[in-house]
Amino acid sequence: MTTSRERVMLAVNHREPDQIPIDLGGHRSSGIMAIAYNKLKQHLGITEGDVYVYDFVQQLAIIEHPVRQRFGIDTIELGRGFALNPEDWRDWVLPDGTPCKIPAYIQPVKVGNDWHVYHEDGTLLTIQKEGCLYFEQVCWPLANSDDQTFQNLEKAMEYVMWASLGTPPAPIGYDPEGLKQLAAGARTLRASTDKAIIGLFGGNLFELGQMLFRNDNFFYLLAAEPQRIHRFLDKLVELHLANLEKYLSAVGPYIDIILFGDDLGMQTGSQISPRMYYEFFQPREKIMWDAVKKLADVKVMLHSCGSLYSLLPGLIEAGLDIIQPVQTTTQNMEADRLKAEFGKDICLWGGGCNTRDVLPYGTPQQVADDVRRRVDILAPGGGFVFQQIHNVMADVPPENIVAMLDAVNS
Repeated sequence: MTTSRERVMLAVNHREPDQIPIDLGGHRSSGIMAIAYNKLKQHLGITEGDVYVYDFVQQLAIIEHPVRQRFGIDTIELGRGFALNPEDWRDWVLPDGTPCKIPAYIQPVKVGNDWHVYHEDGTLLTIQKEGCLYFEQVCWPLANSDDQTFQNLEKAMEYVMWASLGTPPAPIGYDPEGLKQLAAGARTLRASTDKAIIGLFGGNLFELGQMLFRNDNFFYLLAAEPQRIHRFLDKLVELHLANLEKYLSAVGPYIDIILFGDDLGMQTGSQISPRMYYEFFQPREKIMWDAVKKLADVKVMLHSCGSLYSLLPGLIEAGLDIIQPVQTTTQNMEADRLKAEFGKDICLWGGGCNTRDVLPYGTPQQVADDVRRRVDILAPGGGFVFQQIHNVMADVPPENIVAMLDAVNS
């Protein structure tokens, strides 16, 4: 009998498995918002267990074992091997009033009707305003900096929301004791599951430029001060490579896929030109992904939203194995085009359901029809793992979530 891990890896290696592998919550862009997850549990009649919000920024819920079993989920995130004790969590309340648990190392402060999170030195990092479902970054540590050497880049990254509010196994670090804990947790998780395990590394380049300098400044600097940005990216890669070696020394034997992140696309195309991508980012991606394959027997996945059609050849040349979430609702990213042009060279992990128009607003039948149409295009010959296009949002009816997942192999 094919295990979930075998099923996923067959698909990733462009072989057709016994059935289409399904990812829900295997990484931070295939998950479900805690508000929607609570409603899904109620709909399924699952009464035990609290709602655990492991991704505080996006407010994504941990997918519990009964839900994974109900839908035949084939993936699990490495973080599920950590934060397993009650003291690792604290009580909080979601925007709709639902009680939940959040990581104990995150300390939100109520200010009026908003929630704030501060750096330990008192700097305000991020805010969730009243009526908003997410936290938004408000600190741009290099926005007004004239730094040319970036020797303090690691310190500056502490003020980036996504780094300071990391998901489990954060806040475990890469010091010797931390690496020992990482290895132990990863080893135990591996022994306890037959799911394909995804380790979230990050390794962002383009996005960290946006997060550190602020979007407008970073776009300007790419064009106006390219040598400064080359120095910045060189330092960033130096930090990533050092962390990558430590990370994979601890968890490499126990994971199947390592996830990098960089949102390079938008609705109408890439955020930067292919020329700029090849100059600044593609060579550095290759350095990092080559390093991965020397350090561990794992596949390299990149999370990148939006239209990537013009950049996919460069990503493949750099050594990318898997792209997600395959946003087929953007320009030039039609499922049949991607399968025909790139389906033999890269695993299309996603594109399985239209989360913009159909999943939140369609009927269950329309959702199921959308899923079946897409998997008929994407699944033949392998090279496809099902997930919806990015996370399930808070307003998606539970009936539609059920219809989506039940349609994959029906």
